[in-house]
Amino acid sequence: IDNYSIIDKVGSGTYGEVFKCQHKVTKDIVALKKLRPDVEKNGFPVTSIREMKILKYLKHPNIVELKEIVSSSAPPKEGKRPPLYFAFEYMEHDLSGLLNHPRVKFTRTQIQCYMRQLLTGIAFMHRNKIIHRDIKASNLLLNNQGMLKVGDFGLSRFWNEVNAKAGRYTNKVVTLWYRPPELLMGSTSYDFSVDIWSIGCIFGELLLGKPILQGKTEIEQLQLIFGLCGMPTEESWPGFFKLPGAESFQMDDKYVCPLRERFKNFPPHAIDLLEKLLQLDPAKRITAAEAMDHDYFWRVQTCKPRDLPKFCVSSTHEYQSKKRHH
Repeated sequence: IDNYSIIDKVGSGTYGEVFKCQHKVTKDIVALKKLRPDVEKNGFPVTSIREMKILKYLKHPNIVELKEIVSSSAPPKEGKRPPLYFAFEYMEHDLSGLLNHPRVKFTRTQIQCYMRQLLTGIAFMHRNKIIHRDIKASNLLLNNQGMLKVGDFGLSRFWNEVNAKAGRYTNKVVTLWYRPPELLMGSTSYDFSVDIWSIGCIFGELLLGKPILQGKTEIEQLQLIFGLCGMPTEESWPGFFKLPGAESFQMDDKYVCPLRERFKNFPPHAIDLLEKLLQLDPAKRITAAEAMDHDYFWRVQTCKPRDLPKFCVSSTHEYQSKKRHH
């Protein structure tokens, strides 16, 4: 850690604080993520071990790069080891900070290019049998070269069919506004399609400029989802009524606001892709690889990241944009 000088604090996630730092020798700018020591196994946070393994495994232009793991040279205090840090490549912005910025308005070209990059990164993850489980605007990092990279793998894990069929996955994952209906209904045997729902929420957010399903509780989140996508039937979502929360759920009509009505100002191919991402039945949801072939990306050619316009604002991370609002 002594090799780095701190420039600014840029975030405070569930699993640690994030600082913008410069390496004193190479002059590289990195994001140093301080790991929270609360759940440790042999002196190393358990979630961080999983995140580290996954990041070492996933090398891709649309996935944030873990450069090194850094520790302090200070001796242990009161038997506690000094904190550990992950050093990531530095990205100037996160999507949440940009969407909340009054001077930033996303164009059709930008939305198309960022969605394609997001799907490319997630398709690569899914091919490698990894579910992210926390795709949200603040975990999508952007730089001034037009690149989008998926970050924060603290909730990610390797997926296998045996664990899924045995219902060994927790449903207490994915930030509420991006959480798919099967998790809200209590499913513990899910697959990569949970990430696809979150990507649909991101697409809607890019189109409208704000999160599309802002529930305050899990029940309200379900009301908003079924209000947008329709109440499931046994025909539209086979197996829905076997889910733990299905029998007791009562739809409230005040939440009804159909997707085609809400997004009527957008081209038909954009609405069609959104509907395929936001399929209630996870088995019917489009995959990331299929979504990349959708007309939305080919009707009008998707531009290269380097051709995107630069953002007219300095660094905008969710943490800093919240500080601006308070």
